[in-house]
Amino acid sequence: MPADAPAPPHESSRGSGGAPAVASELVARDRLRHRLAEDPRRVIVLCAPSGYGKSVLLGQWTAADPRPAFTILLGPQHNDPTVLVEAIVERLGTLEPFPADLTDALLGPSPDVRETVAPRLVAALELRTEPFVLVLDELERIEAPAALEIVAALCRGISPGSQLALASRTEPTVGLGRLRASRRLTELGTRELAMTKGECATLLAAIGVELSPRQLDAIARRTEGWAAALYLAGLALGGSADPGRALARFTGDDRIVADYLREEFLLPASRNRAAFLRRAAALERLSGPLCDFALEREGSGLVLAELSRANMLLVPLDRRGEWYRLHPLLREMLRAELERTEAAAVPRVHRRASEWWSAVENVDQAIHHAIEAGDAELAGELLFAAVPEYSAGGRNATLVGWLDRLGERGVAASPGASVTAAWAELTLGRGPRAEHWAAASRRLLAARSGGDGDTAMEAGLALAEAALARNGLAAMRETVAAVEPLLPEDDPWRSLTSLLDGVGMHLLGDADGARRRLKEGVRRGSVGALDLQVISLAQLALIAIEGGDWQLAEEEMSRARAQIERTGLASYPVMAIAFATSALIRARQGRVARASEDLETGRRLLEQLDHFAPWYEIETKLALAGTSARLGRRGEAEEMLASAARQLPEVADDSVLSTWVEETGSVIGAAPAAESPPLTPAELRVLQFLPQHLSFPQVAARIHVSPNTVKTHAASIYRKLGCSSRDQAVRRAREMGLLEGG
Repeated sequence: MPADAPAPPHESSRGSGGAPAVASELVARDRLRHRLAEDPRRVIVLCAPSGYGKSVLLGQWTAADPRPAFTILLGPQHNDPTVLVEAIVERLGTLEPFPADLTDALLGPSPDVRETVAPRLVAALELRTEPFVLVLDELERIEAPAALEIVAALCRGISPGSQLALASRTEPTVGLGRLRASRRLTELGTRELAMTKGECATLLAAIGVELSPRQLDAIARRTEGWAAALYLAGLALGGSADPGRALARFTGDDRIVADYLREEFLLPASRNRAAFLRRAAALERLSGPLCDFALEREGSGLVLAELSRANMLLVPLDRRGEWYRLHPLLREMLRAELERTEAAAVPRVHRRASEWWSAVENVDQAIHHAIEAGDAELAGELLFAAVPEYSAGGRNATLVGWLDRLGERGVAASPGASVTAAWAELTLGRGPRAEHWAAASRRLLAARSGGDGDTAMEAGLALAEAALARNGLAAMRETVAAVEPLLPEDDPWRSLTSLLDGVGMHLLGDADGARRRLKEGVRRGSVGALDLQVISLAQLALIAIEGGDWQLAEEEMSRARAQIERTGLASYPVMAIAFATSALIRARQGRVARASEDLETGRRLLEQLDHFAPWYEIETKLALAGTSARLGRRGEAEEMLASAARQLPEVADDSVLSTWVEETGSVIGAAPAAESPPLTPAELRVLQFLPQHLSFPQVAARIHVSPNTVKTHAASIYRKLGCSSRDQAVRRAREMGLLEGG
């Protein structure tokens, strides 16, 4: 098998010609094609069951349209929003490049689709100048809410002169109501796509079937214009000596269609061709090299070409005759035949297909076929090998989807799948679930003799356990020291070892060593672990704060915030520490509104963590408590500090965290009493100007309010801080951390 075998295409470009699902020369779709050609609406939805000619119509329409046209044939992999957006950018980017901030938003381990990716996609589409047609076919395969949000963004952002066409068996949940209300939507459903009597006659005549007007009425009524059923019925009628009697027997239900397909496509074929078709039905996409390897035969490419020319149910996916797919009706019937007659062959075909896709470096397809083969061991090995790439590429959703397909039993039977599950749960901040799967993987690895792959799994497992730090900071560092020498210099796991070692050194009192290791984590994380890079920057900011260098702390967090915004990490639970640290710095600077935003985001993300690493949760809680105190929210600060203090015993080592708890308590103690109302954002804003000895009218001019408003806020500040003058208020605010030092 050649190493450079191409991946299956997903695009039909301008001038693609024939329609894929039903041969266009057999189905006249001029009526609907002209309707689409004259329709100015930006979004077109074709919604009908399989076999109603959706792909045929779209193929004929785009082939005749002068604009560049692109078709993406959707599959399960497009439920991952990163994969879907990358496919869109790849196609449309050949006309005009997309802004860098769109692709940047996909780089994090868990891109924020709703708040970052989708808005940037809409903005990018609205800026495009060259008209185009984009077709998303088989949209019913997309079920994930995040991926549907991307499709909804396409609907909102498609620019004037361009059109988006969606073909689906079920109505897409992409906000069609809003499009209908704004008259930007054209919908063709079963009623519109059903063939008229004249179109039925054209189809049947093309395959040599002439019916009387009464018989034509009967077949059109019985099939309700379903193109696939009409074609099958036409073939049945054409081979019958008594078309009227055959028509009376034809009902179009699934059993009869399956029987007909079996008789027409299996029985007339040679034994070798029938065996080929049955086994090939295990594969969703077909090519000569893939079928040769997976089916253990030769000459598959020629067979596919012959079958494609001989009937319309083997659909070419490109104009080069390299890739095909079976019509769904035929494939379903053949798969049932295969399960009934050669059940033992099914897993072997899938296992070999997995091996083939691995050789051409298509990880998704390799994992898919390993799971279809029921080979949890192979699937686990492939999944574990893909963890760094998937995490760095923002595809944790894909990992979770594969694990769901394996099922809990399958995951529990494979050490690779178990340790992959542990890392997927860690990425989501779910400590107990990560521990569960780590323990399962540990048991499985201990029960076998070990091999080359086991060493890598044991290293990944050890790092997962170290990240949770259940045995303390010193033990976390010991694990890193044991594992790191086993890793290649460019191994993506090294960004994690640098972070964990740096955290351990810092919290155990070695700030200088920690700074060196965390800077290494920042450098390594920029390549393949952006979430770890941000956490490393937050840790460097905390070291700067501990040393009293708030300016350096702000510089580190500016880099972290820029990375979060660029890559869409804001919804990622383990970003809580970054937002908490940013809130603390901004509160210290008096940037009240920004600090409050970061505070709320940090609290929300912290709540999503489930018994995560103790050091991480304590650091986050202390930063949030300090922020709340500086913003005059003493009750919240005391509650967060108490939670951090209760968690201290979980760290299992004497660390600077105890000192931080005491220092944070002092800051809170200097804050207004619990019964005193906190300063409002407006009052905090005025407070920042009091040390400058500006007059109230001058302050009013700076913040665009009246002098009386400033005077009222100042009086409220004095009252809440228990002071009677500006100087006392400034001194008291500095003691509380609401203002920078003099």
